[in-house]
Amino acid sequence: MPATAAFWLTLFWFALTYLGLALGRLPWLRTDRVGVALVGAAGALACGLIAFDDAVRAIDFRTLALLLGMMIVVAFLRRAGFFARVAGIALGRVKSPKGLLAVVMLLSGVLSAVLVNDVVCVAMTPLVLHLTRRLGLDPRPHLVGLAVASNLGSAAALTGNPQNMIIGGLSGISYLRFAAKLAPPAALGLVVGYVVTLIAYRSVLNAPPRADARDLTDRAPSGRRHTALLAKSLTMTLVAVGLFFGGFSMAVVALAAAAVLLLDRVNPGKIYSHVDWGLLLMFAGLFVVVRTFEVHVLSTAGVEEWAARADPVWALSGLSAVLSNIVSNVPAVLLFKPVVGAMPEAAQETAWLALALSSTFAGNLTVLGSVANLIVVEQARKEGVAIGFWDYCRVGTPVTLITLVLGAAWLAFVPY
Repeated sequence: MPATAAFWLTLFWFALTYLGLALGRLPWLRTDRVGVALVGAAGALACGLIAFDDAVRAIDFRTLALLLGMMIVVAFLRRAGFFARVAGIALGRVKSPKGLLAVVMLLSGVLSAVLVNDVVCVAMTPLVLHLTRRLGLDPRPHLVGLAVASNLGSAAALTGNPQNMIIGGLSGISYLRFAAKLAPPAALGLVVGYVVTLIAYRSVLNAPPRADARDLTDRAPSGRRHTALLAKSLTMTLVAVGLFFGGFSMAVVALAAAAVLLLDRVNPGKIYSHVDWGLLLMFAGLFVVVRTFEVHVLSTAGVEEWAARADPVWALSGLSAVLSNIVSNVPAVLLFKPVVGAMPEAAQETAWLALALSSTFAGNLTVLGSVANLIVVEQARKEGVAIGFWDYCRVGTPVTLITLVLGAAWLAFVPY
């Protein structure tokens, strides 16, 4: 195929894919983001823009394996009632609205640093709704705080969110190194998030509770079987995290932990139902689309020259934040892969860290900025609690702007 034809065909499939990702679907069709990514990859293959074997090599199976393994581990934790028990211990005795907000955000941030933040929001949203109703409190600040904190906390570790997992696979940065660099700005971000939420909802949070809270552990499954499952799930999670810090392959460790947990009498179908298979398929499709774009478009666009002169922190953080709010953070991260790869080797680690921090913090800008936000808002809506666009943005937008500047300054000026 002539180079010119390959160039324009690649642009077509790339533009179609990223337009669909930005809109959430293809115009006049019901094709969702997963389908859009699959269509883009299939189109590139069908047009001969990338060979099938090259497409397979373009897919980062380590990232997919890590995400799959973590999804299964978290599914077992949910099945065993871990989140309900932790929430019961941490939240069940809190009576002050401000204290409740602090504990919700701290719990959300810490759990999201180790586990996938989307799953943390799925598990914690009904618990926060349950407790705020018992106390007679307005649930909106606590739900917004939950979503914002899950994004902020997830920046601290490679297992915090899908884009961090992708960056870990592409960059080769160790779990310990990543956490040492990004846990401090993530913790600082949680403080900023709490203060901004207090200010934005000060009238609501000053209202006293109208009832006493009872222990949330009454919502957790009980019995010897669930207790044994909880012990097993917690043990495997702690072992896996320890091995992550020890420098072992995260993909292999996550799959091994999932395999051990699956050797159980729990119906595996109930576990598989918590795995986001569509997300794994979307990632695979995007790997192929971006690789095709890299070969036929970026290789002729002078990216190497621009990347060699670009600031690895400020410029990359700004572009990442904008693009993450247009097409979502995972597609944005994949698109920056060839850009970071073209930077000087000494600047690449800093660039990957800046990309991870900015793409995650940018998810707080609006309610549409991350999947975690949408999970909280949609679950609340089903329970009759409406979180409007402004209800979220009055917290998320200032938090995003402040934390992006603080995060970039941390990477630019703090020696390591």
